[in-house]
Amino acid sequence: MATPKRYIHDRLVLLLLTANTFFAILTSVLILLKLDSARTEAYIIQYRPSLGLSRYFRGNSLGILSFAVFSLLVLVFHTILSARVYPVRRHLAITILAMGLLLIILSLIISYSLLLLR
Repeated sequence: MATPKRYIHDRLVLLLLTANTFFAILTSVLILLKLDSARTEAYIIQYRPSLGLSRYFRGNSLGILSFAVFSLLVLVFHTILSARVYPVRRHLAITILAMGLLLIILSLIISYSLLLLR
């Protein structure tokens, strides 16, 4: 599928694409820098405050790495989806990119806070 020329030249689309890319890469880099190869089962991957004393669930580093993969997948899928929708509705494409930015920022906040809990 060819990307429409107007899609690439739209300033708001470029701003959202840049922000999505920056935060997805930031999420991946921060997660990779905080991982410790010596610890295999020492990461908190879930926090459920309604369970009382057993509210922390531990897991391996693959559970934390899934946050980085998630942010990169959100970046790719929301970019492709917005590029396909842009010729039909510009505002819908911008909304898709904005929701992708929200998901990436939320995954950054949650993954970093879980890494700080260990």
